[in-house]
Amino acid sequence: MRTRPDANFVSWFRSVAPYFRAFRGETFVIAFGGELLIEGRFVSLAHDVNLLHSAGIRLVLVHGSRPQIEAQLKARATRPRYHQGLRVTDPVALECVKEAVGLLRVEMDALLSRGLPNTPMAGAAINTVSGNFITARPIGVRDGVDYQHTGAVRKVDAHAIIGSLDAGNIVIVSPIGYSPTGEVFNLAMADVAVATARALRAAKLVFFADAAVLDPGGEVRAELTAKEAEQLLAGGRRLTKDTRAYLIGAVAAVRAGVERAHLIERGVDGALLIELFTHAGSGSMVTADKLERLRAATIDDVGGILRLIEPLEADGTLVRRGRELLEQEIGRFTVLEHDRLILGCAALYPFPRVRAGELACLAVRPEYRRAGHGEKLMSAIEREARAAGMKRLFVLTTGAAQWFVERGFSSAGVEALPAEKRSLYNLQRRSKVLVKPLRER
Repeated sequence: MRTRPDANFVSWFRSVAPYFRAFRGETFVIAFGGELLIEGRFVSLAHDVNLLHSAGIRLVLVHGSRPQIEAQLKARATRPRYHQGLRVTDPVALECVKEAVGLLRVEMDALLSRGLPNTPMAGAAINTVSGNFITARPIGVRDGVDYQHTGAVRKVDAHAIIGSLDAGNIVIVSPIGYSPTGEVFNLAMADVAVATARALRAAKLVFFADAAVLDPGGEVRAELTAKEAEQLLAGGRRLTKDTRAYLIGAVAAVRAGVERAHLIERGVDGALLIELFTHAGSGSMVTADKLERLRAATIDDVGGILRLIEPLEADGTLVRRGRELLEQEIGRFTVLEHDRLILGCAALYPFPRVRAGELACLAVRPEYRRAGHGEKLMSAIEREARAAGMKRLFVLTTGAAQWFVERGFSSAGVEALPAEKRSLYNLQRRSKVLVKPLRER
């Protein structure tokens, strides 16, 4: 007997498909500290990186090495030196940096290059490339402290990295830079990640942090604009040292043109996939501006609107529209989108002879119906109607009459409809008629 497909799996698979389409061919920079390897979490990350690579995403991994350097210094009975959060890299520390970074590269190459047996991506071996991609300069003396071999990024060899990505490789960038005269400098991982993402014009920069960015209630801040992040950083709210540094880096990245920067917790298994392939995400996303916007619908939105309204048409809440009709009437629609996902829609049909308009096809995704999106769409339609000189707005509804009454509409009879609309009134649906006067503002 044939078994029935798992409806949840089918629904999930359909929900992630748009992300695969959107991400294919894009460049992501993924940055993480050396703690990820010490804690044994890089194996899981390697599985996820393998999956992303197989999906056609171009990946650059930027790694840190602080705990490994500390271990090398301890083995040499040498105490680490810091000033204002930056390591002072003397000749002994520089040797520790070289050794730690070299061992890390070998370890990551081994994990990423093998076929990952007994994993979801078994047999999908991938190639890695690393090299002298970063040109650096010395930081020099600050506050009377000579940082010696600690440096800052001067240039990223984007051409070489892009060539390696074009060849189908995953690129590994270490926190080491080289001067034109052959000197070696120890660099801050976050600075390298931001500079690399900027040079590659990456679509995403992802930091693995030791803790999340939380709101005052202790919940993860799922989204922040660059301005909001700067206010949070300046406000003295408690952030771990790593999270603060990465949040500063995320702001710098989006200010420099990177589309999205993300902070996710390294202690959460699968956090990278959840952040990338679910709308709610797992961490905090930083953007230059707000992701939510109201706009006029275009022909490219037809598919998204249909997916939104078809369940409501099926249960009789909305009058059924076919794709052809929707394409013809797309100019009537306004959509509310969030990060390219259509959350809701509404349409305005004018009746100029009586200076009235019909608010139609107001729909919001079920999981967002208590977030005020319906009101935003209704207000947008009201503004459009006023701008067109309409004096009243009416709506026909079978199940949401109370919602409209609470927002200024009043019940009316069928006779309140414009004559053209009244002649098309469906007696079998028995839709309630509600009217709202549009006052000047």
